[in-house]
Amino acid sequence: MSLKDMKKEDLELLSYKDITNLLLEEKGEQNTANLFKKIIKLLELPDAVFDQKIGDYYTSLTTDKRFILLEDGKWDLRSRHTSDKIIKIVDEEDDEDLEAINEEEEEEEAEEFDSMDSDDDIDNSDDEDLKDLVVLDEDELELDQ
Repeated sequence: MSLKDMKKEDLELLSYKDITNLLLEEKGEQNTANLFKKIIKLLELPDAVFDQKIGDYYTSLTTDKRFILLEDGKWDLRSRHTSDKIIKIVDEEDDEDLEAINEEEEEEEAEEFDSMDSDDDIDNSDDEDLKDLVVLDEDELELDQ
């Protein structure tokens, strides 16, 4: 049974993701906006629903294992594709920013380690004050008491 043949009452019993699954089975790859607009039209919902719920709809598709986001920004059924066509949902800019932050942190850690490793900062002027210092262990302390 195709979506066009289904009654509105039957469609209302389905989730947006289930309707998306049926749309993708019938029509193939589609972008998020087109899919959601078709759902709104099928369910005869007001146009304002698009703006209010498109973000939630996109999130629901990303968390549902039945769907994959392809390299061209379109959704399709996972069962039709091998894993090499699936894209990572990460902006290239975000990825570059993350790499830059990691490099900066590594440089700072290296500088801190280098500064801690240096013996130049040790003040040896107090050695004269400590030359007469005697270290006692616990047994010697007990004898003194």
